Amino acid sequence: MKRRRRTMIKKMTKYSFVVFHKEVEDFLKNLQEIGVVDVTRQKRAIDSYSMEKFEEIAQYNAAVNNLGKIREEALKNKHTIPSGKPAVEDLLGHYKEMIALKESLKGKIYALKGEYSAALPWGTFTKKNFEELYALGFKPFFYCVSAQRYEKEWEELYPIHIFNKYEGKIYFAILMEGENKPEIKLQEAAFPDIPADLLGAELKACEEKAEWAADELLALTNCIDELKQQKEELFCNLDLYLANEGSQKKADETIVIFEAFAPTDIDNKVVEFLESNNVYYLMEAAKVEDNPPIKLKNNFFAKLYEPIGDLYMLPKYGELDLTVFFAPFYMLFFGLCLGDMGYGLVLIITGLIVNFKVKAFANYGKLIAWLGLGAVIMPALNGTVFGAKIYELVPMPQNITDLLFNDMQMFWFAILFGIFQIIFARGIQAVYCLVKKNYNAALSGFGWMIGIAWATLAYASMEAGFTYPAWINYIAMAGLVLILFFSSNARNPFVRLFKGVTSLYDSTGVFGDVLSYIRLFGLGTSGGILGFVVNSIAMNLAEIPYAGWLLMGIMLVVGHIFVLLLSCLGAFVHPLRLTFIEFYKNAGFEGGGRAYNPLRKENNN
Repeated sequence: MKRRRRTMIKKMTKYSFVVFHKEVEDFLKNLQEIGVVDVTRQKRAIDSYSMEKFEEIAQYNAAVNNLGKIREEALKNKHTIPSGKPAVEDLLGHYKEMIALKESLKGKIYALKGEYSAALPWGTFTKKNFEELYALGFKPFFYCVSAQRYEKEWEELYPIHIFNKYEGKIYFAILMEGENKPEIKLQEAAFPDIPADLLGAELKACEEKAEWAADELLALTNCIDELKQQKEELFCNLDLYLANEGSQKKADETIVIFEAFAPTDIDNKVVEFLESNNVYYLMEAAKVEDNPPIKLKNNFFAKLYEPIGDLYMLPKYGELDLTVFFAPFYMLFFGLCLGDMGYGLVLIITGLIVNFKVKAFANYGKLIAWLGLGAVIMPALNGTVFGAKIYELVPMPQNITDLLFNDMQMFWFAILFGIFQIIFARGIQAVYCLVKKNYNAALSGFGWMIGIAWATLAYASMEAGFTYPAWINYIAMAGLVLILFFSSNARNPFVRLFKGVTSLYDSTGVFGDVLSYIRLFGLGTSGGILGFVVNSIAMNLAEIPYAGWLLMGIMLVVGHIFVLLLSCLGAFVHPLRLTFIEFYKNAGFEGGGRAYNPLRKENNN
């Protein structure tokens, strides 16, 4: 029996559907129902209609995100959230109206408060009061002065009207006839156009309206699920539209041809659907040049790391998926960068809690737990636990503590671990080329594996002062021959040799890649030092009388949480670089695949 070769990218079947133009809408809706067929379609706005719909979807996303923040803030501040929902049909329109109203009122209220504060000291007046004065030929001049500087003699010289005495100041006006001006050494004050009582009433009305808009937005937070549903319905309709527009119209647009892909292992399901709907179709095995979508197929462990690989790009069809190969390295690199067994244990517990208690993020919880396991395994090499050495916390025999690595040993371990990954990546590339019958590339890859391993051994022997068998040098020479004569497909042996010699320049790149792994040691050491600093500060706080133990406990908890979060950030980011640059490059990864995105409804799996 022929053994089936396993692949980590699902095989795809290419379909061509021929549909009568009047049946296109029903056909696409039926495809949505089975939810397994990826119809080739546009991924961006192609006309004014689709542009409008893309914009509307973006507005739905913004509304859902903003309402979620409003609800979270309200719960945080212990505000009461209305139990009902706004009595409106257009939820998105009502949301945009309330947001616009709230923003406009925010600026208006700010301006009114300023005007009200300026008008309040002048008390109450009306326009009629000043109209009567002007009619009598009087012109008012307005002043504000502290009560100590106010002089009674002014009242004997000029007709004065005192508006108000407010916060130690006197606000008054001097009435003058014609073009005369008061001869007092005071600067005129700005007099408000609108009295404080009217401004206060307008301010109160605006604040009540703003409060109503805020209450409406709070009530809309009860409609988040409805908004999500409306967005998904809009997206499904847009998906259908783009699929239809991505088709080919033939015979005066009476016949529509669709190109689609589906996993080969469900061919029977797709064929059964097509035949039951009397659709004319053609099917064939998808080829690389067809640019079929990518659906990964990994084991339970590697599947958890697929979102990490997606941060870079998917492999192209026919290429090797590297997820299963980089997953264990990433877990252990994360552990080296975190550098503390105690923090690893915290991550394991956190991941398990998320896995069992938050079902929507169960896979992320498992990933966190596995990364935590890596952060227990790797820091065990030097015995760091919450910034301290394990033998400082637990008595151990000397022969056990002697096994723990010191800083220099951890440095060289990080370098050797990185070299191992580079050799492993070159091996993956060589074996893959061998399977693809690209023998020149495969033999050159094996040559590089031998060369890197020999260079590492030779340098280690010089540094550590040991010797290795002489026959290893002959193997290294064989590796060099493989590099020199199989780095090119040229038939001319001199051209092969020339290109082989120039390919040796790649050794500088390998050396640079090796140096990149020093970051594993640097981050792990810095995390341990920060934990040690937290412990030292906590011990000093313990010496404070009475409250020392409490302060020490707070410092230990808060300090180590801060160090854990900071270390996790570095431990997540830097292994990404080592994976996507050093590992992917040495494994010959090209990428550029597009994700498998079947035409389906939201409730389809």
